[in-house]
Amino acid sequence: MQQDKSDRIPQSRLKARNYSWKLWPIVPIYPYGKRRTIRHEVIKDTIWTFDQIQGIFYVVVPIRMTVVKLANGGLLVYAPVAPTPECIRLVRELVEEHGDVKYIILPTISAVEHKVFVPPFARKFPNAQIYVAPNQWSFPVNLPLSWLGFPPKRTQILPTDSSKTPFADEFDYAILGDIDLNLGQFEEVVFLHKRSQTLLVTDAIVSIPKHPPEIVEQDLYPLLFHARDSAEEPIIDTPANRIKGWQRICLFAMYFRSSVLEVPKWREVFVNALKSPNKSLKAYFGLFPFKWKYYWQESFDALSGDGRILVAPILQTLILNRAPTETLAWADKIAGWSFKRIIPCHFEAPINTTPQEFRQAFSFLEKPNATNKGLVGGKLYPLPEDDFEALRDIDKALYKPGIVPPPKEKV
Repeated sequence: MQQDKSDRIPQSRLKARNYSWKLWPIVPIYPYGKRRTIRHEVIKDTIWTFDQIQGIFYVVVPIRMTVVKLANGGLLVYAPVAPTPECIRLVRELVEEHGDVKYIILPTISAVEHKVFVPPFARKFPNAQIYVAPNQWSFPVNLPLSWLGFPPKRTQILPTDSSKTPFADEFDYAILGDIDLNLGQFEEVVFLHKRSQTLLVTDAIVSIPKHPPEIVEQDLYPLLFHARDSAEEPIIDTPANRIKGWQRICLFAMYFRSSVLEVPKWREVFVNALKSPNKSLKAYFGLFPFKWKYYWQESFDALSGDGRILVAPILQTLILNRAPTETLAWADKIAGWSFKRIIPCHFEAPINTTPQEFRQAFSFLEKPNATNKGLVGGKLYPLPEDDFEALRDIDKALYKPGIVPPPKEKV
């Protein structure tokens, strides 16, 4: 009997093939061509999440796809992730039990880390219809969707009226945008799965867990890299280092550079690199241009807020403040729906919450008054003003020369 070729391939290579993402050069961010996938069942036989990671300079966070079973059989996919062999195998296990993928949703127009996966994912499921957020654009040249790989005969624009879709009996949605940023537009489409009272969100809402998510712990190096206090410290795996590294990664991801992070002069960075025990390419040859203040944990605790939901500081400072009236009207519409959990595309999921808490998360766009003063000054807000300093400097550098429009006054 002829031996199967796969029997002669080392298990490590077989596993690497399962995680392979060959199109990574299109968006060359960590973990590049090797992406693991974890599937979780959120609601039995109804909703599943598929988590991978992405990041830059070891600032890695989860990126998430959500799959929902339709009442009459088949699946709806919200915000696809990289269709690695492992990911597609996990989806096809659901297909065998619950029916084919019928609909694929691209709920954003500007987030290339979501958009890039849709065409290759759609090719794995040739019977699926693709629905994309309106006003799609690309940079540096605005190309037709078909030129970006979207199947022209199967790709449609989400209508403004959600009742005009074939899945309207099961889903409602609300479109935020498009918010003009001069360089492009921002838009997000939030879906409500009515039967399970579950809100599917792309980037607008996050919740920051105190411990690293399971998918992040599949690759410990980024956590341990950022757990150090200096270049001279060795990279050591301990439970405490995993947590410390994760919490510092969250501060990087949310603020770029919070007030509790100092950047030493480059001369000092190079001198310290020479003393580092970590001189491999993986460790950037010992370069570690970070110095955390002793009270950095306080900034993380304020950001995490015991797991409460919030709008990411980057969105608060650089995007949504360009359209406060429109954003609040969108948040009001969603707050009028009945839901009890949110599944965002990043960080923690699912999040048990209420429509009122969702609406409160957008109170940063409102002037303090008798009705919201307690909320702004209470559990939800404010985040430390000092932590916004770097983001506000970036904002000024962009709007003062007219690269982006200036922020508008609070409502």
